[in-house]
Amino acid sequence: MKEVQQMNGDGGLHGSREQTLVQLVNEYQGMLLRMCYAWLRDEEQARDAVQETFLKAYRCWDSFRDEGSRKHWLIKIALNTCRSMQRSAWFRWVDRRITPEDLPEPVWQAQEEDAVLTSSIMNLPPKLKGVILLYYWQGMTVVEIADSLEVAQSTVSHRLKQGRGRLRGMLERRDCHGGTPGEADHPSSI
Repeated sequence: MKEVQQMNGDGGLHGSREQTLVQLVNEYQGMLLRMCYAWLRDEEQARDAVQETFLKAYRCWDSFRDEGSRKHWLIKIALNTCRSMQRSAWFRWVDRRITPEDLPEPVWQAQEEDAVLTSSIMNLPPKLKGVILLYYWQGMTVVEIADSLEVAQSTVSHRLKQGRGRLRGMLERRDCHGGTPGEADHPSSI
């Protein structure tokens, strides 16, 4: 993020704290952007959320406890930022549905099954989609997800079970009826 790196010019950052922040930006910016994009379904909003995440991390640097990893700390800040953005009145009036074609190009060539699974995950309700993405995509444990989302571990386990069940149903319907998950699989119609 050029904005964070440019803060050095006016003396806004200091020594090792600046170096650590720049290292965090370089290491986690792409991962956070993909996660925020999946959560918010809008590239510009996702970029804003990632920038805000790093600014909040800088402002709250002294509150970071080494009890967990910096990655999970940043994910927690990013999730809270995305939730705040979703609560805004403007955000609720915009159609945020995305298709696999809208997602950034993957590093590898996706198989048809991958595209179907990705589309099905994007059609899950936000609470289920969130835990599925954090558990399978980010490799977080149930305990880490519970801490990041500020919910009970049993809630995370329940959402994982529900999410897996919904995904299984979507994929089975697709196999039975052919084609890709469509409007019939959209959470609002389930």
